[in-house]
Amino acid sequence: MSIFKPLAPLLAAMLVLAPAQSRADQKLALQQVTEGVYAIVGELGNRTTDNLGNNATFGLVVTGNGAVLIDSGGTHSGAREIDRLIKTVTAQPVVWVINTGGQDHRWLGNGYFKNQGAQIIASEAAIKDQKARTQDQLIVLGNLVGEKAVKATDPVYADKTFTDYFELELGGTIFELHHSGQAHTPGDSYVWLPQKQVMFTGDIVYVERMLGVGSQSNSKSWLEVFQIMAAHKPRHLIPGHGHATDLSQANRDTYDYLTFLRESVSDFIDSGGDISDIGSVNQAQFSYLLNFQEIAGRNAQQVFTEMEWE
Repeated sequence: MSIFKPLAPLLAAMLVLAPAQSRADQKLALQQVTEGVYAIVGELGNRTTDNLGNNATFGLVVTGNGAVLIDSGGTHSGAREIDRLIKTVTAQPVVWVINTGGQDHRWLGNGYFKNQGAQIIASEAAIKDQKARTQDQLIVLGNLVGEKAVKATDPVYADKTFTDYFELELGGTIFELHHSGQAHTPGDSYVWLPQKQVMFTGDIVYVERMLGVGSQSNSKSWLEVFQIMAAHKPRHLIPGHGHATDLSQANRDTYDYLTFLRESVSDFIDSGGDISDIGSVNQAQFSYLLNFQEIAGRNAQQVFTEMEWE
């Protein structure tokens, strides 16, 4: 276990969105969760030229000895927009950046913050995933965000790595970093602040929008990782997508959906269903989640493929 050294008491429950300034404020919103802890909430849809690949939720913890950023944004330009928003609440520099996984918006802004003097940390599994998918991610970003933003983005991997657990202390605040297995991506980690009862989940939790089960995901392991994370019983939960919330909504929008999907696909397979008819699996009870129409069918298809090999 490695320990580094930063601040803070406690306020109350979640506060509402606070608007920012500049273009970042149109696409990113700052949500104070408790004293010194913020969610930086990006758009719930796809990556676009306007959001610069920041279609996710990021985290910020401000201490007396500097700030810690949870995930660095989808591009160099996206990282700059996150930094502009950070500067509206603190003059403290970002001294640590924690990458919670291998998805582009979790790490492709690393270079921007490293140039500002920050140290980057990620699980070994996350870095392996990042390296394996770097070129694919840059190609997709080029199509969705624009070549200009991608050309300015230099893939930078973490300076510090850990296998399954790392503890960092800054200004009196303890950060427990856990990699408990594959979820949305192979290297997904969650960050637990025991003194503040705050959990940053990365892509282990989606709220308000439908999660995506991709070829880099493992839905069975994802459920197990969720349970391990949830056992901390966080008072405040900052998801990988959506606004800061609580464990109840995280269960409803992520755990319950994954459980339903796996059970439904299992029943479909047991009844002799073929993947060509997987669209007949009725997921309508989760149609309240944004992006349902675009993602539900692909999720069922991917889980079918997974379960055939389990």
